[in-house]
Amino acid sequence: MALKIQAIRGMNDLLPEDTSIWQQVESVLRQTVASYGYSEMRMPVLEQTGLFSRAIGEVTDVVEKEMYTFEDRSGDSLSLRPEGTAGCVRACLEHNLIYNQEQRLWYMGPMFRHERPQKGRYRQFHQLGVEVFGLNGPDIDAEIITLTHDLWQKLGISEALTLELNTLGSAEERANYRAALIAFLEAHFDALDEDSRRRTHTNPLRVLDSKDPGVIEVLKDAPSLMDYLGGESRAHFEGLKRLLENAGIKYVINPRLVRGLDYYNLTVFEWTTTALGAQGTVCGGGRYDGLVSQLGGSDTPAVGFGLGLERLMLLLLTLNKVAVKPAVDVYVVGAGENASLYQATVSASLRAALPDVRIMNHCGGGAFKRQFKRADRLQARVAVICGEEECAARSVTVKDLRNAGAEQVTLSLDEAPAYINKLLHS
Repeated sequence: MALKIQAIRGMNDLLPEDTSIWQQVESVLRQTVASYGYSEMRMPVLEQTGLFSRAIGEVTDVVEKEMYTFEDRSGDSLSLRPEGTAGCVRACLEHNLIYNQEQRLWYMGPMFRHERPQKGRYRQFHQLGVEVFGLNGPDIDAEIITLTHDLWQKLGISEALTLELNTLGSAEERANYRAALIAFLEAHFDALDEDSRRRTHTNPLRVLDSKDPGVIEVLKDAPSLMDYLGGESRAHFEGLKRLLENAGIKYVINPRLVRGLDYYNLTVFEWTTTALGAQGTVCGGGRYDGLVSQLGGSDTPAVGFGLGLERLMLLLLTLNKVAVKPAVDVYVVGAGENASLYQATVSASLRAALPDVRIMNHCGGGAFKRQFKRADRLQARVAVICGEEECAARSVTVKDLRNAGAEQVTLSLDEAPAYINKLLHS
C-alpha cells in the first residue's frame, strides 16, 4: 500500500465545518472595511526576499529565523510573504497608486512564517490587513483603531479585548532613546537572557517586548521612551488619545509595546485578550511613515494593522460566539419515473428565484425515507418533494423539517419560492 502524504506541519486544512465559520467571520470583516470606504488589494504570496529584509529589518526574528526563503531556477532569492504591509507598499509603488494621493486599502489572505506550531499560531496563517497612505494626522490612526473596535462589537467580543497603546516617536527621537537603552542594557547585561543579549546592540527596542520574567524585572528601571519625545510626537499621541476617548474607546498605555517589525514610528497598538493564554494578541499595527521612502518611493505618511484570523477564530470559538451553519437550506427529494428530470427543473427554478438560498438536489434515487435521512443529516430546514403527483401537476410539496407539527403544503412552482423564503426566515 502506498504511503499516505500528510499536510506539512503547521499548515492546516480547513474542513467544511471550519469554512462555514470562516465565511461568516470573513463576511463581517469585508462588510466592515467596505463600510469605511476602503478598497481591496490582492498581492502575490511570493516576493523578492530583499523586499522583506529592507522593509522589516534584517535583524528581526521574522527575517533572521522565520521566512520561507529559496532560490528559484533563475537563481533569484524569493520568499513567501511573512506579512502583508511590505507587499502592499511594493504594489502601490509599482502601480503609482500613492504618489501625491491618498489611498485606503485592505487585503486578506495567507502569510507564512517558520515558527514552532502551537494553538493559535501556525506556519501558514491568514490575516486581514488594512493600510492607509497619504494621511499624517492622529485622526486616521484613530479611524483604523475605531474600525477594529467596530469589528469586535459586530462579532460580540469587545468585552474580551483590551486596547494597548504606545508611541515610538520619530526616527531621531528613537535613535536618542536607543543609545540610552543600550547603555542601560549593557549595565545589566548579566541579568539578561540570551535573546535579549543578542538584541542589545542589533535591535534593543525589541528587548522591551521580552517575555522573560528576569528581563521584565530588570526593565522596570529602564529609561522611558516618553522622556525622549519632542513636542510634535507628544501632540500626535495626545490627539490620538482624545479622539479615542471621544469615540468611547477605552485603552491602556503600555510603554513596553514596540511591535515586532522595524518600520514602525509614532503610534503603535495591539488588541489583546486573556482568554487564549499565551497567544493573547489578536490584532496589532501602527504608523510606518518611513517605509515607502525606504522601499524607493517619496516620503509618504502611512498607517495600518494586521488581524490574525486563526487567533480571531479561536477567540470566537472559545467565547461561543460562532456556530457551524448547516451546509444546506433546502433539500429537493423525489420518486417516480420522471422524478430526476423534474427535480432538476425544480432545483433550477428555485435557485433562480432564491439566489441566496443553499439548495441541494438529491441524486442517486432511492426511497423517500433514505432521502429524508440525508436531508436531516445535512440539517436542511426545508424539504421540497417531487413525487409522481407533483410531476404530473407541475407543483411541489414543501415540508418544514425543523417543525414537527407543521403541515406539508402543496404549491405551484411560481408560489413555492415565496413560501420557502418565509419558512427560512421564520
